[in-house]
Amino acid sequence: FSWVNPAESQTPGLEHATFRSPSMGIDVGYFVYLPEAYRQQFNQEKRFPVVYYLHGGRPGSEKKSISLATFIHKATREKSISPTIYVFINGGPVSHYNYPEMENAMGEDVFIHELIPHIDRTYRTIANRSGRAIEGFSQGGRGTMRIVFRHPELFCSAAPGGGGYATEKRISEEGGRESETLRFAAGYNTWDLAKAYALKKKNTGLPAFRMLVFVGAEGFNYENNLEFMEYLDSLGIPFERLVVPDAPHSAKIIYEKNAIKILGFHQQSFQMQLGDNSNAEK
Repeated sequence: FSWVNPAESQTPGLEHATFRSPSMGIDVGYFVYLPEAYRQQFNQEKRFPVVYYLHGGRPGSEKKSISLATFIHKATREKSISPTIYVFINGGPVSHYNYPEMENAMGEDVFIHELIPHIDRTYRTIANRSGRAIEGFSQGGRGTMRIVFRHPELFCSAAPGGGGYATEKRISEEGGRESETLRFAAGYNTWDLAKAYALKKKNTGLPAFRMLVFVGAEGFNYENNLEFMEYLDSLGIPFERLVVPDAPHSAKIIYEKNAIKILGFHQQSFQMQLGDNSNAEK
């Protein structure tokens, strides 16, 4: 595992960068996609919404999902979506979890408390929840679901894809244990966090966010995604669902079939939040 993983990019506007982590005292890498409109001279005061993309797999690497930038660039050039910044993050050695038992393994905290503020300082983002979204697939889908329930004040839009909710359920039922060697804090899983969010929202009026849960119908997480969707329904948590026929457990293939639906979902969320004052016009 490494916190910095540069790679060559064939997608215009996609570049690798790093920031210095205050908590770890080391550099952390990320990829950022800046649409053409961001660089245009007459747009130098304009701010843009940002989507944070959480990769799948373990350990983390910011280059794991950057092939999806090709779809984002194409949709932007064709004006299927408005110009939007996309940030591909490194989820840490345990991929989007905080795991204090391991050195430099607080992946969620590095993302939430360090990367997001760095991005808002460094790029012309709409630096509040009205212009901020989160998305991910597989491990990143699990991470997206956990993080948006823990930090609804930060995001107006979430698109968790292909998450392993059977594993998350086992973590819930077995006191945080994912495996013989990996145990998380009690309640630190999608099932318990969804329930806690629903209760807090009912009692305290937490901010609402839009959510799209998507999965390939031929993927190995298909059935447990359907089960988790039923669970969200039972809790009264609203969401849209996207089941992609003939798609395996592959973010790239799902994007090949339904990129505009997923990308457009965030655009709708931004437009609902920003209205006619949106800085992300087509």
